[in-house]
Amino acid sequence: MSRGILGRKVGMTQIFTEDGKVIPVTVVQAGPCFVLQKKTEASDGYNAIQVGYDEMRENLASKPEIGHFKKAGARTLRFVREFRTAEVDSYEVGQEIKADLFAIGDKVDVVGTSKGKGFAGMHKRHGGRRGPMAHGSKYHRGTGSMGAKGPARVFKGRNLPGRMGGERVTVQNLEVVKVDADKNIILVKGCVPGAKKSLLILKESVKAK
Repeated sequence: MSRGILGRKVGMTQIFTEDGKVIPVTVVQAGPCFVLQKKTEASDGYNAIQVGYDEMRENLASKPEIGHFKKAGARTLRFVREFRTAEVDSYEVGQEIKADLFAIGDKVDVVGTSKGKGFAGMHKRHGGRRGPMAHGSKYHRGTGSMGAKGPARVFKGRNLPGRMGGERVTVQNLEVVKVDADKNIILVKGCVPGAKKSLLILKESVKAK
């Protein structure tokens, strides 16, 4: 079964273990989420649950969205996502999912949108190698050769300058250090993508060791 929950990134801090070690952690406001729909292989071609998170004013949603939320008996929610799971029957429409879905020691994959860096050069964006920095070089941080002479075009996949960041990023195998079910707080070891208050998706790790 693939467990998952939506949340927002609060920020980073550190905690101390019993033996005095410092662990950097990311604070995630996880849930509460509400099950809006159950999808089965018979009706939709795959098994999944649709969940919503972060209550908002009703006038910010469209009429079809409002009807969808009311049908599930949920409030108007800002974010709607799906989690694939083989055990759809273990969920009920309108069910509330809280932070205690995960426990201390669980491994999770965290999905978020990375911070936008604006327009960046090839070296910052792709980590390219620069030319000699001597005065006679005259080629320090150039992009480099565009490729073969014959086709007279630039091949797809060439590392070039462009918009950097603002992409969907997944960090795998992060450990859950602490769970506060009353405040819906999950502390995850290490850093996760995204700015503060940005949406995060916490899923059961697919490559857990």
